[in-house]
Amino acid sequence: MQKTVLITGCSSGIGLESARELKRQGFRVLAACRKPDDVARMDREGFTGVLLDLDDPQSVDRAADEVIALTENRLYGLFNNAGYGVYGPLETISREQLEQQFSSNFFGTHQLTLRLLPAMLPHGEGRIVMTSSVMGLISTPGRGAYAASKYALEAWSDALRMELRHSGIKVSLIEPGPIRTRFTDNVNQTQSDKPVENPGIAARFTLGPEAVVAKVRHAFESNHPKMRYPVTLVTWVVSLLKRLLPARVMDKILHR
Repeated sequence: MQKTVLITGCSSGIGLESARELKRQGFRVLAACRKPDDVARMDREGFTGVLLDLDDPQSVDRAADEVIALTENRLYGLFNNAGYGVYGPLETISREQLEQQFSSNFFGTHQLTLRLLPAMLPHGEGRIVMTSSVMGLISTPGRGAYAASKYALEAWSDALRMELRHSGIKVSLIEPGPIRTRFTDNVNQTQSDKPVENPGIAARFTLGPEAVVAKVRHAFESNHPKMRYPVTLVTWVVSLLKRLLPARVMDKILHR
């Protein structure tokens, strides 16, 4: 029987490339996008497009109902990939902006996953994969809101993984560092005259979305998927340094 996966944030970048790869591997891919034009484009490309705005609880419920109907209540995998960033010093970020950051990156993911778990649990197998970030491991000036949402996603995923340990459903986190996608172009900068930008050295270690896709494929196909998949040298180094260095030293490194 062909396995079906739902991927959110499929309009471009990691979501689109992952959808193409999993389709090549024989999965039936439901490709969720926020804009109707992108949903139609997914249909033309051979996927099953699903309209989904994670910032809108009613949209999440409608999308979940559609997925359950399309799969006849048998979903194998969920790739929670969609999200965006609010960048700027914390003193420039309103409560409403912070709520929207969490709504898109965390609350919507929670709601969608819980709505779809009943279509996964009875079958004793499955995969739930999350796109986190190196910012789920560390926080830097100007990225506090985004990092907070990814820290939350990391903690939530750890709890979900343990709660599902006897279900046959495996939970994994993808932790990309600098990746060439449209994410940076779509960041909401709270200070347009002082935008938060990646340091120049990051360009040396930036990879294409295909580097993430290899990890996504392993998470969905391996009998023993990893709990975490660091992507790019930046993420590997940050993860190591955070374990080895005192917090004050890490602060000095990250502040630079």
